[in-house]
Amino acid sequence: MKQIVRRATGGAAAVALATLVLVGCGDDENGETADAASSAVAGAMSDATGTSGEVEPGSVELTAADGSTVTLTGPIAAKFQAATDQQKQDLGAPMTGEDASGTSDSGVVFQQFEGGVITAQNADEGTPAYITWGKIRDAWNVNRDESGMPSEDGEGGSDGPLGAATSDETDSDGVKESTFENGTITWDPATDTVEVTVNGEVVPAE
Repeated sequence: MKQIVRRATGGAAAVALATLVLVGCGDDENGETADAASSAVAGAMSDATGTSGEVEPGSVELTAADGSTVTLTGPIAAKFQAATDQQKQDLGAPMTGEDASGTSDSGVVFQQFEGGVITAQNADEGTPAYITWGKIRDAWNVNRDESGMPSEDGEGGSDGPLGAATSDETDSDGVKESTFENGTITWDPATDTVEVTVNGEVVPAE
């Protein structure tokens, strides 16, 4: 997936966190987020209100683990602001570096966090944005061919056969589900089973 990284560096204080990894705890891993992640988000939000300099109206500034300032704008910022305190803690710190944020080939804008990703189909004001969490996010990011089968030569995320996210995560009898343009991904915490459906066909999760 080609992605344009949008990263703003600033003088915000560094947040002490463990090394960032793509696989993180999210809303679909109830209550397992580390205390350090919670403290990091609290510190990031504090830094956001105290950062000097001009900030685009409606934007949100957060501090990443490396001390840089990540600026959320448009639908991504609006979704983060609308999230509950628990969701913000579960998201953890924003990620930086290659493929952490930007615009995909399909036009979807995104920002990766430790525990999930916020995406919107475009950067236009008022475009709905959604949070995709944990293991569902991981399965969505798997490179797949057009039929949805995992393939090193395929595409993942919104550029893959599933397409863009079209809902926040829902819960049905304990099973978590996120919907996409061309399918669904579910995760059952009781069995730690991920099921990926592309165009009506169940395909391997990884």
